[in-house]
Amino acid sequence: MTVRVRIAPSPTGNLHIGTARTAVFNWLFAHHNQGQFILRVEDTDQERSRPEYTENIKSGLAWLGLTWDEGPFFQTQRLDLYRQAIQTLLDKGCAYRCYCTPEELEQMRESQKAKNQAPRYDNRHRHLTEEQRLAFQAEGRKPVIRFMIDDDREIVWQDLIRGQVTWKGSDLGGDMVIARIADNPEQPFGQPLYNLAVVVDDMDMKITQVIRGEDHIANTAKQILLYEAFGATVPDFAHTPLILNQEGRKLSKRGGVTSIDDFRKMGFLPQALANYMTLLGWTPPDSTEEIFTLTQAAEQFNLERVNKPGAKFDWDKLDWINSQYLHKMSGEELVDLLVPYWQQAGYPVDVDGDRPWLEQMATLIGPSLTRLSDGVKESVLLFGDRVDYSEEAIAQMRQEGVKEVLQAVLEKIAESSQLTEDEAKDTLKQVTKNFKVKKGLVMRSLRAGLMGELHGPDLIQSWLLLNQKGWDKSRLSHGLDLL
Repeated sequence: MTVRVRIAPSPTGNLHIGTARTAVFNWLFAHHNQGQFILRVEDTDQERSRPEYTENIKSGLAWLGLTWDEGPFFQTQRLDLYRQAIQTLLDKGCAYRCYCTPEELEQMRESQKAKNQAPRYDNRHRHLTEEQRLAFQAEGRKPVIRFMIDDDREIVWQDLIRGQVTWKGSDLGGDMVIARIADNPEQPFGQPLYNLAVVVDDMDMKITQVIRGEDHIANTAKQILLYEAFGATVPDFAHTPLILNQEGRKLSKRGGVTSIDDFRKMGFLPQALANYMTLLGWTPPDSTEEIFTLTQAAEQFNLERVNKPGAKFDWDKLDWINSQYLHKMSGEELVDLLVPYWQQAGYPVDVDGDRPWLEQMATLIGPSLTRLSDGVKESVLLFGDRVDYSEEAIAQMRQEGVKEVLQAVLEKIAESSQLTEDEAKDTLKQVTKNFKVKKGLVMRSLRAGLMGELHGPDLIQSWLLLNQKGWDKSRLSHGLDLL
């Protein structure tokens, strides 16, 4: 049997990290078992679904490297299939038309609340006579379609992550609505609801394992009853742990950054984020191994090593993983990733004309990067013919003898059109010797004059970068003028 799994997001918002982590687990499972990973867009909520969200979901999955083998399939293009399935349930006597008004349902809930009972539908229209149905229709009432749930039924399945799970039919809230009221008078019933549509889709697409968040467990109990009513094979279910914030609550949009788009804009690499999400609830056989590609993870992935407890989102861990990927990149690779951040910051970036220079700078700051966005602050001292001086830098340059040291350096580099690393080091040696001062004083003073700060990237490499633009001369001249 070919393994077939799916990710089925709803396009009512941007791709959420919870959905993305579920997609990662499905992708890993499919590739481990030489199976197929299917993308299905559950867009039956037409009021909230937006085309731009669909595109965001597709682009986010593709950015993470989660390519799909089939799809995307759209539920709104499969309505006839759902209508046929609903009619099948009606014909079998497993479903019926319910004519309760919103007011009657609200009154029912209030009565249950007053008796400290859990809110549920009391199945009052399950066995209407033909006369009663006609009377309701004469009043102008329009029905929803409800699926019968036996309160005495016990639903049991062997969850691939949680082991045996048992639900009582009496805990499922009564007969469930599977189709809304028809908007079109020519249709016998309206839009199908989630539980019906997802079961029909999974049957039609021959899904073998349903891997999704634990917040779907109650839905699973309902869906198993639907599979049985259709006489279909029930797929295996696996319910993954939720992603929690640091307080141990479910990670939500209210808690801040949750969309994959936000992580991308913050400067995380797709391979690093995918790597981290793999570890959000799954432990590799070698628990010390934390850096791997999706393909490498798929070789080892199985659901037995997925944890039951919720997985706490750890920003420090994500930052560390991201830094490991960044530190292995060459300057050539980094430039293309850093340019958008430099441009957004307003730095004078000429990608075509300055490519070699930009690559050298990327190589210089690369080891200091945790996120791509750090490239802005790490390179701020390397752009421009002038620099703002910190109080520390000014104090350093005002020390006795420093002005003469900087003047000597400026005169030395004025003699050369292009400074080499050896020439730069030789200049520092000569100035140190000629003025009989410590090398540390010369180094700190030159850094202050060139960079406007006493801390930053490697001084010699920074100097060489500035020299290629002639900015070292202009900066030192400006600094000396201030003194």
